[in-house]
Amino acid sequence: MRLAKPALFATLASLTACLGASSAQTVGEVSTVFKLLGANHKIVVEAFDDPKVKGVTCYVSRAKTGGISGSLGLAEDKSEASIACRQVGPISFEGKPLKKQEEVFSERTSLVFKTLQVVRMVDAPRRTLVYLSYSDRVIEGSPQNSVTAVPLGQDVAIPLQQ
Repeated sequence: MRLAKPALFATLASLTACLGASSAQTVGEVSTVFKLLGANHKIVVEAFDDPKVKGVTCYVSRAKTGGISGSLGLAEDKSEASIACRQVGPISFEGKPLKKQEEVFSERTSLVFKTLQVVRMVDAPRRTLVYLSYSDRVIEGSPQNSVTAVPLGQDVAIPLQQ
């Protein structure tokens, strides 16, 4: 059975979306450009909880390309993203000690080559968790980035890997 090209692209896009699924939840979105065919261009705000730090949630806003190619999952989203992480409950650490620097979130922003990354860095002397968002690409990443920090109380011990 042979699939027509549009059906093949739609199937491939669906499969890729499933493989690149993340634990982020969409909080909301706004349209920025009307598209006659396909979805509008938009800015999406997503929330994800730090998997190793209970009580910290990060909010990432990013551009999402619409149109026909965007609707099929074939478009490459822009590299611009913004991040804000906040303490949303009592801080506790899940599982193993934290690494000094570690990826905590990743989401595809193109069919194959581009990914939005969020890295947590521990600033132990200042008792702060720093979160950096950036976009990388197989051949060339982008220097555009955003950073946010969550200060920890004096009573919170940071379990740091040695």
